[in-house]
Amino acid sequence: MLWLSVGLGLILSLGFAEWFGLAAGGLVVPGYIALFWSEPFKILGTVAIGLAAFGTVKVIAQYTLIYGRRKLVLMVLVAFVFAWLFRWLLRGEAGIMLGAFDPIGFIIPGLLAYWMDRQGVIDTLTTMVIASVIVRLLLIIFMGGELIEVALPTG
Repeated sequence: MLWLSVGLGLILSLGFAEWFGLAAGGLVVPGYIALFWSEPFKILGTVAIGLAAFGTVKVIAQYTLIYGRRKLVLMVLVAFVFAWLFRWLLRGEAGIMLGAFDPIGFIIPGLLAYWMDRQGVIDTLTTMVIASVIVRLLLIIFMGGELIEVALPTG
């Protein structure tokens, strides 16, 4: 299921980039997000960590020169640390309430953050939502209406 979702996401991401000039948060992001539409709090957790990484790197960029590949790596690294810290917090008593917001992977929030910086928060998030919903719809069609089970390790 993952390979099909990511493959469809890649095709749609390329299409959105060519047709509309917008990225859906990275090439693989719509495929991963599509698998989690049955768990919307995970998507919210992923977006929240992406926004936190985006804001953090914006602050860091006020004091140092960050551009190009360095900015991409820093966004992914900061989001990775935030996702790791969030999961570490989930081990405590707060984990019972926050567990639903467990982010999708460690890299996806960083890719979202990078594209939020490049093309804007609203453009990135709306393109991601539209592309991932289309991928989810195609998955449902290809799977003959079967329930989509997520069997991904998220940590």
